[in-house]
Amino acid sequence: MTLVQLRYFVAAATNRSMTEASLDLHVAQSAVSTAIGQLERSLGVQLFVRQRSKGLALTDAGELLLRDARSLLAQTDEMVDTVRGRHHQVRGTLRLACFVTLAPFVLPKLISRVEQEHPDLRIEIIEADADTTTQLLLSGAVEGGIAYDFGRVHNLTFDPLFSAPPHVVLAADHPLAGRDAIHLAELAAQELVLLDLPASREYFLDLLAEAGVEPRIRYTSRSYETVRSLVARGHGYSILN
Repeated sequence: MTLVQLRYFVAAATNRSMTEASLDLHVAQSAVSTAIGQLERSLGVQLFVRQRSKGLALTDAGELLLRDARSLLAQTDEMVDTVRGRHHQVRGTLRLACFVTLAPFVLPKLISRVEQEHPDLRIEIIEADADTTTQLLLSGAVEGGIAYDFGRVHNLTFDPLFSAPPHVVLAADHPLAGRDAIHLAELAAQELVLLDLPASREYFLDLLAEAGVEPRIRYTSRSYETVRSLVARGHGYSILN
């Protein structure tokens, strides 16, 4: 068992894909596959179940190894920094999860600032939905996360960065476009294009319920840009942050 094998295993487990892991690690997919195969043989256990439609799923042995491998790699990174005598500087790797719809608006500016202020600090980004972001934080897979506060109770500490109130998205030629404020009840008879991500879905549907609106959902999408494009084409309205 080597540290390289463990890093490749953790990357594959986090991404649930050897292809995605190879992209994150900047190595060939065959290198990831070979390293994991060698790791499985050295341990005498199967770490993944390969599911054609769902990607990689961890076995019970894989789940146990993932927890310890993450801890070991974090300790190794810290030890290397200390031995190099650079522990007084901000350096190493910061693993950060970001809610997928926030990523295009937050990450470029954040990464530019970090690179300017802490050039020895490397950021690894995982884009995920709200539930996965929380799971990654609770499991220790990442050191920090950026997400909306949907009011769910978790053993986490939140520091507010900015406020992002919900807003109605309409096609440019919609009769209500251009208004400073719109009551959701005014859209009750119209069709909704729903951003269908865990937590987001419930959040937006709760907003409509509080306004006494039973949504007429025409389309759903997990993509922020797809929702906006459908609305722009006149296929309904949406609510986004």
